[in-house]
Amino acid sequence: MVGSLWHSVEMSDRSDSIKPPPLPDGLVAVVKEDCPTCVLIVPVLADLADRSSITVITQDNPTFPSDDDWVVHDHDLALSWHHDVITVPTLMEVVGGVPVRQIEGWSREEWQTFTGVDDLGPQIADWRPGCGSLSVDPNRADELAVRFSGSTLTSRRVEIAALEDEWEAMWDRGWSDGLPVVPPTQARVLRMLEGTSRDPDDIVAVVPPDLVECTVEKVAVNAVMAGCRPEYLPVVLAAVEAACTEEFNMHGLLATTMPTGPILIINGPIRREIDMNSGINVLGPGNRANTTIGRALQLVIRNVGGGKPGGIDRATHGSPAKLGLCFPEDEEGSPWESLAESRGFGGDVSTVTLFPGEGPRILFDQISRSPESLTKHLAAGLMANVSPRLALMFETVLVLGPEHMSRYHDAGWSRERFLDALTSELTIEADTIIRGTDGIEEGMPEFLAGETLTKFPPGGIHVVHAGSGAGLFSMTFGGWVAGATGSVTVTKEITR
Repeated sequence: MVGSLWHSVEMSDRSDSIKPPPLPDGLVAVVKEDCPTCVLIVPVLADLADRSSITVITQDNPTFPSDDDWVVHDHDLALSWHHDVITVPTLMEVVGGVPVRQIEGWSREEWQTFTGVDDLGPQIADWRPGCGSLSVDPNRADELAVRFSGSTLTSRRVEIAALEDEWEAMWDRGWSDGLPVVPPTQARVLRMLEGTSRDPDDIVAVVPPDLVECTVEKVAVNAVMAGCRPEYLPVVLAAVEAACTEEFNMHGLLATTMPTGPILIINGPIRREIDMNSGINVLGPGNRANTTIGRALQLVIRNVGGGKPGGIDRATHGSPAKLGLCFPEDEEGSPWESLAESRGFGGDVSTVTLFPGEGPRILFDQISRSPESLTKHLAAGLMANVSPRLALMFETVLVLGPEHMSRYHDAGWSRERFLDALTSELTIEADTIIRGTDGIEEGMPEFLAGETLTKFPPGGIHVVHAGSGAGLFSMTFGGWVAGATGSVTVTKEITR
């Protein structure tokens, strides 16, 4: 059974949690036979049953450590799961059915202090660590979460026939971007939702082009399908919010015949927390976070908003970047403030910036040793962004590689000085690109004759530092139509 991507059903008696079953009051120990420490302390448990009062909850063998009435079998692991037993043995003091204090593992001194019973286990070792509880066993945890968490997903369930291949079934239903997707089972979606503190029913955005309200749960479903880990979910949520703003204009970006899509640039501490790659092959495969976060956003647009190729997505050629392109900035290796800091965010804030761009293109310079020479060459390459005959209409992202960045670092150039010099080199006499000049019919309109233009509008060059330490290369992304008639670059803070 896999979760639907866009349909919802009304659910009755929904609750955020199932009331935990009460524990017996007094001393309670949780054990399993498949634990050497639990086996070691069997004499201690029997002694406490004789000299005090204890209830032993056994997770596996119902007759371990004894076939007596003070032993209770946690046959479905409900007691262990609901009371957050992580390690066995765990010794608790229970009042009113709820643990008020507890210790884990075996320590004679701690157990004697805890129980008030002296001379426990004199014949066994003084201390031994415990083992993992069956309720947190990776082979059981997802199943137990589905059974006991009380979280009821509202997405429509789709039955997959016994002889039906899950991956083929999802392709046949139109849920894939052309690559295999991960079946979004209830267990996987619940696990994904652990990556955020937001309620699954919270509305994240109204997703174009069909203008469908998209909940946190719907984003989680698509994040599962894209192959994300739960810790990536806050980034995906922020990206969905950014993409669905009026400023970014995702509907227009879909409908254009240009080969553009949202390019995601990550800044701040979360880059390291989720182990993103800002170095070698930064714009390519090999890193799970880089590869799946952008894909998750595109799946939300496709599966929730209805933005499918051949439908509202009218790209003439498209681009591999439209599958999803996401990368972090190498902030630690940069002498300049980060992209996010240049856009007004603090260095301790995690952000995602969405740029409406095409696929990346190389800027090759292995000879320039001065910042002046390199800047002139970079500008010459940037002149060709989208078209060398057009100006002021498009923005760009310039990804400076570390070896190119070193030219500016060694010369003491700041980001501001670089942008001033680059903008100066990107100045164009309109007469050279007016329609019809040099026998080329494409170009700027004739009313601009005699004007001096800049290739990009003010603030339209977004500089990011990333890439391998070896290779005198940088990269550029051409943009879509900038401004109110097209798309504005948007930066959103990432929150848990």
